[in-house]
Amino acid sequence: MFTSISARSANAYKRFSVEASVEQASPRHLVEMLFDALVSSIGVARAALARGDIKAKCESIGKAVRILEEGLKGSLNLKEGGEIAANLQDLYNYCIVRLTQANLHNDDALLQEVSDVLAPIVDGWKRIGSPDAAVGSN
Repeated sequence: MFTSISARSANAYKRFSVEASVEQASPRHLVEMLFDALVSSIGVARAALARGDIKAKCESIGKAVRILEEGLKGSLNLKEGGEIAANLQDLYNYCIVRLTQANLHNDDALLQEVSDVLAPIVDGWKRIGSPDAAVGSN
């Protein structure tokens, strides 16, 4: 019925920490944060499915779909992004469909498929800002 003071304090700190991180983040880092949350949501959904927690699976898949739809697709600039932005939009739409199917059919293989499809994009995005991504480095 009631949460402990320490639990409320921890939740307040977490919310403040996330809000501060978002406010201070560059656009590139914000997208990286979205990718991290997306990967985490899919992982949580897979774990929930494995233990039979359908409610948590549905919530996590719903969160992943919202990240794709509102965060990642919403940040695409189709006018200036050209073919790359259009391809990313198609990929995100595909992932949304597959996540919805995974949710409907309790299909872990589809969740894994989405993770596998997104992995090179997530990895590539993270490498954009890494020191090893400098032009001409091996």
